[in-house]
Amino acid sequence: MLKPKKGRLLISEPSMEDSNFFRSVILLAVHNKNESVGFVLNQPTKVKVHHLIEDFPKSSFPIYIGGPVERNSLHYVHTLGEKIEGSQEILDGLYWGGDFQLVKKMVENNEVDSSNIRFFAGYSGWDEAQLLKEIRENTWITVPADKESCMKLSSNKELWSSFIKKMDAKYAIWTNLPADPFLN
Repeated sequence: MLKPKKGRLLISEPSMEDSNFFRSVILLAVHNKNESVGFVLNQPTKVKVHHLIEDFPKSSFPIYIGGPVERNSLHYVHTLGEKIEGSQEILDGLYWGGDFQLVKKMVENNEVDSSNIRFFAGYSGWDEAQLLKEIRENTWITVPADKESCMKLSSNKELWSSFIKKMDAKYAIWTNLPADPFLN
């Protein structure tokens, strides 16, 4: 099993009781001895960025729920690299944050689309050894990430299932488990 690190994905076990992370796929943007920070890639909302940010250009960019921490904060993950000053590289070709005024200008000028930027309300966060403990308890499985998979627009179940199917065959049964096994 891979250890967590910046640029890897966390795949939740299928019966996670915490609804914030039910069948979720999380991109780790930070992982060090003090903290871990990530964004849930498969919890889109019907809310658009311009509905939340008053001076954001009208656009079709949906907001994703990044996690339960600071849901009033806006984050973005993108493939625009050096085009957005202040961006932090998460993995090869995938970045977090940067100059928000420049992002707004790029949206206004139609220089970006949903294939190269995603917006998140809040984030997922863990203190010190909390994430490692949860991984030892089999709450999460750590897998490699690539920018294409992270930027793919997909629903909760589709993205989660697609990663499970790529994993070891012993996890294949997970995709067939009901949301609530006690109703089976």
